[in-house]
Amino acid sequence: MSRIVVVGAGVVGASAAYHLARAGAETVLVEGDLPGQATAAGAGIVCPALRFDAPEAWRALAFPAVGHYPELLDTLAADGEGDTGYETVGTLLVAGDDRERAALGEAAQRLEELRRAGVANVGEVRALAAGEPRELFPFLSDDLPGLHLSGAARVDGRRLRDALERAARRRGARVVRGTAALLLGDGRVRGVRVGGEETPADAVVAAAGAWTGELCRPAGLRVPVYPQRGQIAHLRVPGADTSRLPIVEGFRRHYMLAFPGERVVAGATREDGAGFDRRVTAGGVHEVLSEALRLAPGLSDATLAEVRVGFRPASPDGLPSLGEALPGLVVATGLGPSGLTIGPYAGRLAAELALGERPALDLEPYAPHRRPSRVPGGGW
Repeated sequence: MSRIVVVGAGVVGASAAYHLARAGAETVLVEGDLPGQATAAGAGIVCPALRFDAPEAWRALAFPAVGHYPELLDTLAADGEGDTGYETVGTLLVAGDDRERAALGEAAQRLEELRRAGVANVGEVRALAAGEPRELFPFLSDDLPGLHLSGAARVDGRRLRDALERAARRRGARVVRGTAALLLGDGRVRGVRVGGEETPADAVVAAAGAWTGELCRPAGLRVPVYPQRGQIAHLRVPGADTSRLPIVEGFRRHYMLAFPGERVVAGATREDGAGFDRRVTAGGVHEVLSEALRLAPGLSDATLAEVRVGFRPASPDGLPSLGEALPGLVVATGLGPSGLTIGPYAGRLAAELALGERPALDLEPYAPHRRPSRVPGGGW
């Protein structure tokens, strides 16, 4: 039996631990005290088809990742974990000005091509005349046209992460809390040290999100990942039934989605260069609320219940870092704003690599030791 340590208990690490434990490996999951973890702060939109500007290598990973969700949910249910926070609610792509209205036709054509190609979470693509999106999401302006995708889903990242961790424990995984450091010897990673305790391992999965670079640096590995701050507003709408409202996306990388409990989420900023500064800023709140109210003036009287701040593990070229970085070390990070879309699948691929198996997907474009050509402000 192999002993494998997973460092990082966000959705990627929890998924890796679950798949490792299911495979019969002795699994240790190291959960650090990392305020601002992206999984806990993220919105949870599962609809990669709307990422029209994404690199082809990103789509090659994201599309099968979404297709993996039904299998994962089935195995979790069989392991007694039916409460994952995953729901198919559909999404609206709405146009707020003339330029965006002109783009709806091309968007519909591209989405229909993806649907015919069998891409998951698209479903039926339907054009909506001005005012019809408001019938589905009642806070919207009554003059917005749009498109409706019936297959899109939302997921509560905290609930999914907790379900994966509980299922991993049930299959024998052990959870250790603390800050991990890699153990090195004879040119390979030999395990981890947490506090004063060493845990030898056959392999280590580094899935510590935006902190993965710091974890790997003592091994001489420069992982192309940096923290991208995201601020996301949680609104409470007293008396509203928000349990089945669709996701709302526009053409400016902002969004709204709803969860049970009179809750609507509006997000999110993408702030490079902020480091691990967890402050809620006036500019950040202004950005997300201004964009939300531009499309949904019906939310103007909602209560600002909470602003969450998280640090996405972003990369200069927009691609994850996923693969064997050194002998005995598998890296799984850099998912940026797609953590809850790709994370569960990335965890599964990382588990396969740690077990010495060959994953079904070619991971060369995501090599952790690559040198991306585009570096954002602030560097990495």
